[in-house]
Amino acid sequence: MERIKKYVSGGKLSLFVALVVMWVIFSMLSPYFFTTQNSINILVAASLMGLVAIGETYLLIGGLVDLSPGSTAALSSVIVAILLRSGLNMGLAIIISIIIGIFIGMINGIIVNKLEIEPFIATLASMTIVRGAAFIFSGGKPIFVSNKNFILLGKTRVLGIPIPVLILIAVFIIFGIILGRTSFGRNIYVIGGNKKASFLAGLNPQKMTLILYMIMGGLSALGGIILTSRLTSGQPAANIGLEFDAITAAVLGGTAFTGGVGTIFGTFLGVLILQGFNNGLLILNVPSFWQYVARGLLLLIALAFDYIRRQRRKK
Repeated sequence: MERIKKYVSGGKLSLFVALVVMWVIFSMLSPYFFTTQNSINILVAASLMGLVAIGETYLLIGGLVDLSPGSTAALSSVIVAILLRSGLNMGLAIIISIIIGIFIGMINGIIVNKLEIEPFIATLASMTIVRGAAFIFSGGKPIFVSNKNFILLGKTRVLGIPIPVLILIAVFIIFGIILGRTSFGRNIYVIGGNKKASFLAGLNPQKMTLILYMIMGGLSALGGIILTSRLTSGQPAANIGLEFDAITAAVLGGTAFTGGVGTIFGTFLGVLILQGFNNGLLILNVPSFWQYVARGLLLLIALAFDYIRRQRRKK
């Protein structure tokens, strides 16, 4: 009973209601929406955004933000494709690509810490630089992958569930436990709630900032690798705007844009709502430019709800 009350008071009930209402509306508008195959399609499509949304949730709770995940995913996508094309072992190619993503995150953390540049501005610059690097390494063209084992990573199903979906669920569970059940997770809330007070309490905000950006970089790279496996090619132009979708999902799920508040479970529901919304628009053949407008409005609504939640917490 206490857990139910906690979810209701935390806004999870309203998220469930929003998810169900959206599902019902799209099911009424199209007979193809509420099907087993389309539900799986939604989860597969959410695999990349979901991974990035987890990282953004950690950052937002810590009072930070990252605008470079889409570019990091694109660069990792290109790098893993190049390495596989050169004949490198699949496992090693994946590890190197993830390390590169972590390195990009580390650079973001150093810039924010040492130069004391606002995270929004710092990662906006790195977003452009990393995207440019992806185009340079690929020559501005997709890099096709022929490694059969790597391609199977994005297409194989276990008990009817695609591997990208299983990876997404596993990562959600792991990072949910870390955030909710460990001292590391509690420290993220403390630092995001009041950085000065956390420093006086003996925590190291700069070290935490560095770790959070490295986590973000690693998750972005993993998402880019999964996308490469699904598309059988490294795409330098892919994932533009990915970070905004991930932030929208996190804020929809109850993560405060100002830090100190949020849950991985809420973000999971936010990802389902946003990806279901995107999928519904596609099934209804809504023109792409109107889809941009709709997603922008959804982000605006998410920020409005975040403002309302902040005002309620002040009372």
